[in-house]
Amino acid sequence: MVAFLRHSIPTAVLVSDPDSLPNHRAIAPAKDAEGVWIDGVPHLITSELKTWSTLSNVEPISIPGYWFGKKGTSHVPTSPVQPGERVFIFFHGGGYTVGCAHPATDALANIPRALIELSSHVPRCLAVEYRLSSTHPLPDRHPFPAALLDALAGYSYLVNVIGYSPRDIIAVGNSAGGNLALALVPPGGLLLLSPWTDLSDSHDTPVIWLMALSHSIASEHFSDLTASKWPPTTPTFRRHPCILPVQARFTGFPRTFIAAGGAEMFLDQIRTLRDKMVADVGAEMVTYYEATDAIHDWLVFPWVPAYPATLIAIQQWLT
Repeated sequence: MVAFLRHSIPTAVLVSDPDSLPNHRAIAPAKDAEGVWIDGVPHLITSELKTWSTLSNVEPISIPGYWFGKKGTSHVPTSPVQPGERVFIFFHGGGYTVGCAHPATDALANIPRALIELSSHVPRCLAVEYRLSSTHPLPDRHPFPAALLDALAGYSYLVNVIGYSPRDIIAVGNSAGGNLALALVPPGGLLLLSPWTDLSDSHDTPVIWLMALSHSIASEHFSDLTASKWPPTTPTFRRHPCILPVQARFTGFPRTFIAAGGAEMFLDQIRTLRDKMVADVGAEMVTYYEATDAIHDWLVFPWVPAYPATLIAIQQWLT
């Protein structure tokens, strides 16, 4: 089963139509979530971020976001929110090229659905419909830093529109979404689920990566992602901490929970991230959970044996 999932999921990514699901262009109706428009934040695009945006011809735009609310509560919070009420801001995975924030993607939406039931102090989650990039053979679209601009817009919406304190915002990301959460870094905390932390080739030779992809027909697709418009091909971009967080310095980072599967392709780079964060901020600030024999991104599958125990570990971290 582990081998089947390792190879079938990347293959599904390879053959999927990126425009077949809801995307950044419009809010789609949802049964268990409520869509809102999130305004772009041109006033926050300054300094280095402005330079990147200019070079890539990327501008801030309005994007959808989807509110998930704990059972028995409204999806969208009343503004201003109660003092001390915390919130998740969620960035979905998909290699920056597929997936969406809308609950139509049942697997990805399983993460915010589960998280909002873990603590009465964090009853809601905003899933951000950031712009997707592309890789071969699709036409170029929404290069870096488009997704980062959208993540920043989502954070600004929570603080300046809804009224959350920055220290009450927890960024959650699975796979590529974990990479985006690491670039945003809100002071309330980071919840990184199988995060993709090394978009270079520096972790391609350890055995875990080779074991996971050696017989997959989609291995070339994942190699292509590192040469696509996310990240940019410019060497200066490629080594920047917002793209390659495994090479960053983490002094001043908030409390962080890192989850890795013992059978996943990113295990080596996630362990490197853990070690570097512990070295910079101390072991008391970093909670690391490694699920034995779990595949990459196993929290999108409630039937995976490691699923319940992982949620319990996250729940303990939240409290």
